[in-house]
Amino acid sequence: MGINDERDIDANLQIGPTDQGMVRLFVTAETVEIPMDFDPDEAREIAEEILAAAKAAELRR
Repeated sequence: MGINDERDIDANLQIGPTDQGMVRLFVTAETVEIPMDFDPDEAREIAEEILAAAKAAELRR
């Protein structure tokens, strides 16, 4: 499975701070829960990558 492969899976993404000073991305899909914790600097890098991907996607419209 790659980034361009479509799947018919319902998933939920929650993003927020933890009480340990981390940023958590929490993905749930059917019977799977995936918590991913990042320090604030890593979270900023991820945010920059998401924004860059959004800009690139807009250019392909």
